[in-house]
Amino acid sequence: MARRAVEQELSRGRILEAARHLFITKGYRAISMRSIGQHLGYSHGSLYYHFKEKAELFYAIVIEDFNTLRGILLQGATGTPEDGLNRLEYLMLEFIRFGLENPYQYEIMFMMHDEELFAYCRTEQNRCVELFASMIRQELSDQGHSEEDSSRVPQSLFLSMHGFVSFYIQDGLTFEEIRPAALAHVKLLCRNL
Repeated sequence: MARRAVEQELSRGRILEAARHLFITKGYRAISMRSIGQHLGYSHGSLYYHFKEKAELFYAIVIEDFNTLRGILLQGATGTPEDGLNRLEYLMLEFIRFGLENPYQYEIMFMMHDEELFAYCRTEQNRCVELFASMIRQELSDQGHSEEDSSRVPQSLFLSMHGFVSFYIQDGLTFEEIRPAALAHVKLLCRNL
């Protein structure tokens, strides 16, 4: 097949999705551009049209996934909460939904333990957590909470949601399967706020 035809068929999105899956299931170090190409049924040379190296590909995955989560959080901050939920509960539930509906992405974003890769994720993690924290601080401020509460609560809520997602993600359960537990968890966290 001519190079141009291969490049048109092999989209950036397909490469990102395949690489994301392989990085999680086999580990970053065990995967090469060649193995990603083989997984997709293309030569590794066709991947270099989109990415110069494996690290660039990994970073593109990280950026894409955090941008998706930030978009969900921003939409949650301005959207209409589901019946029976306040804005804070809704934001937290949307975070949990993202984690459970996108387990490969979530694992790369928050659960990889490779020191080499940590640098790629940490800046984006901090940006995302700060966005979440600023939304929570605003909600708490709007509800009349003290500045001290508004500064401490966001991290505790984030860590609790992360623990919830981390626990259920390993069972391969969907968000809809554990929705009642997620709602109960979010309601419990917000009860005394």
